[in-house]
Amino acid sequence: MADSELKKTQYGDESIQTLEWNEHIRRRAGMYIGRLGNGDDPSDGIYVLLKEIIDNSIDEFSMGFGTRVIITIDDGSVEVRDFGRGIPLGKVIDATSKLNTGGKFDDSNFKKSVGMNGVGTKAVNALSSYFYVESFRDGTSSGAEFSRGEIVREIGGPTTEKNGTLVRFTPDYQLFGEYHFKMDYVESMVKNYSYLKKGLTLILNGTPYKSEHGLLDLVSESMSETPIYPLIHLEGDDIEVVLTHGNSYGENIATFVNGQNTRDGGTHLAAYREAIAKTFKDFFKKDYKPEDVRQGIVGAIAIQIQEPIFESQAKIKLGSTYMWEKQVKNADGTVKRGPDGAAIIERGPTVRSFVNDFVAKNLDNYLHMHMDIVPLIEEKIKASQAEREEISGIQKKTRERNKKASVYNRKLRDCRMHYCDKFAKGKEEDKFLTSIFITEGDSASGTITKVRNANTQAVFSLRGKPINCYKESRKKVAENEELNLLISALGIEDDIDGLRYNNIIVATDADDDGMHIRMLVLTFFMKYYPDIIRRGHVHILQTPLFRVRNKKEVRYCYSPEEKEKAVKSLKTGVEITRFKGLGEISSSEFVDFIGENMRLDPVKLSEEESISQILEFYMGDNTMERQTFIRTNLRSEEELEDINL
Repeated sequence: MADSELKKTQYGDESIQTLEWNEHIRRRAGMYIGRLGNGDDPSDGIYVLLKEIIDNSIDEFSMGFGTRVIITIDDGSVEVRDFGRGIPLGKVIDATSKLNTGGKFDDSNFKKSVGMNGVGTKAVNALSSYFYVESFRDGTSSGAEFSRGEIVREIGGPTTEKNGTLVRFTPDYQLFGEYHFKMDYVESMVKNYSYLKKGLTLILNGTPYKSEHGLLDLVSESMSETPIYPLIHLEGDDIEVVLTHGNSYGENIATFVNGQNTRDGGTHLAAYREAIAKTFKDFFKKDYKPEDVRQGIVGAIAIQIQEPIFESQAKIKLGSTYMWEKQVKNADGTVKRGPDGAAIIERGPTVRSFVNDFVAKNLDNYLHMHMDIVPLIEEKIKASQAEREEISGIQKKTRERNKKASVYNRKLRDCRMHYCDKFAKGKEEDKFLTSIFITEGDSASGTITKVRNANTQAVFSLRGKPINCYKESRKKVAENEELNLLISALGIEDDIDGLRYNNIIVATDADDDGMHIRMLVLTFFMKYYPDIIRRGHVHILQTPLFRVRNKKEVRYCYSPEEKEKAVKSLKTGVEITRFKGLGEISSSEFVDFIGENMRLDPVKLSEEESISQILEFYMGDNTMERQTFIRTNLRSEEELEDINL
């Protein structure tokens, strides 16, 4: 090794860095807010920043202080004003700019908070180009102005403002790019807060949101179909549940912890699903399968627990096993320790037992008091059971037929994570890394197969266009070879919890046929497996429409607008290629499009969206309304080819 190379690899004192609190947050933003993003997706970081500030106001209300929160969003900047106790005046700067500082460490002040030990506000401060905080307490105010976590000036003095806290911030364009707040995402967030906190009024850009009946309002207002029987609403200490059945497939259950919308569920959702199945089974004294009991169920669950443990700072999945945990203290206030020196921990009931006990008792009582709905519920369960058994038999025969013909092995190129012992024995969370590309034709699937990461990326090849599930019966779909094999490849024959891949990526050509195949695949998921979409597993692969190059540089463009910019930038000797199919892109080029630089469009489906209306519009009869939409929003192949080629 040359001396110059040896010097580069030396590991000494100068290699160790100490980052300031704000610089650490800015460099490792994902640790604190999950992702950056520009606001196109509801899980993008700018919404996490907004939620972190609102969460603090919600925590004040939960502790009995302040019944109003005013939220104003204008031109990318946010203002949140609550009327709680206000941050203690001597600690305003510390509470917003020093890690491991905050009131959330004190259980007596924040017993069931959403915020995670005061980290959130510091993250907002560090990730904002402008951050302003002012606390009002008993006629005096104190606060400060920051830029990217650096203090600019302190403020404070006598005030006539009512007690509470005011925060203003502008997310940093250096980190988030040309971001924008989509107000429908913000409105949905604010509505959820109002449903979970009866008595609290949230005012968003002048519009008030307040709920009188909590979760009952949420489910009844968001239902896109007529329920089979009136909504069941059960309330108890630290728990509230709502449920009914509809005629759609899958399950649609909204979940919350301490007012936080846990979109990816967690221990409380698992307990709720188990409790519903067990309670109905015990009530009817019949061995109904859980999937038959829950088929078509619509509902919600909200629980309140102390110091919830979420699986990320984004707080969309609950990881807590117990309703509360705390260290046992001696009489002098010191921590009591066992013989091994470890702190002795006292725990409350598990989330599972708490939810199970509540549902078992209260749902059983409700059914006995409302016997008129009992036949409707059992009829629904029996219908689901009969359909499942019929479909299961058809699918089994189809799988056996395909197995004999070795069709399955030709259609699925699995990833090593699933079939190689070296990878299959990994941790359960390794499934988070896996993806499956659903593509059409030997050319496209062959290209992806050659350049994929075989450890984590699988490829499923469709033959031609799948059937339009919207127009066919469930039996007809089960008899379809292509979709039957897809169901088997995904591992969702019995329950979507068996899903073998975290990301389902629909990869079709950027032409009319490719768009049609994409819609047919999405129709299949929307009609029969909507929860897979709701949980964020389904994506559309973006592939470049154009290659623009000269002798020195090559650029891949995903839209005519990007192409125009590339042409102007490269200036002379420009060659433009229009890609009509995935198979036209060479393997050496395609490797970038499904690697670290992969662009994915998430397929979104909120609880309140009507699947039947969406499918009728896109896949039903060819109405004038749909024709107008297509003419307004889509470019034809000819238009794409004619754009300055």
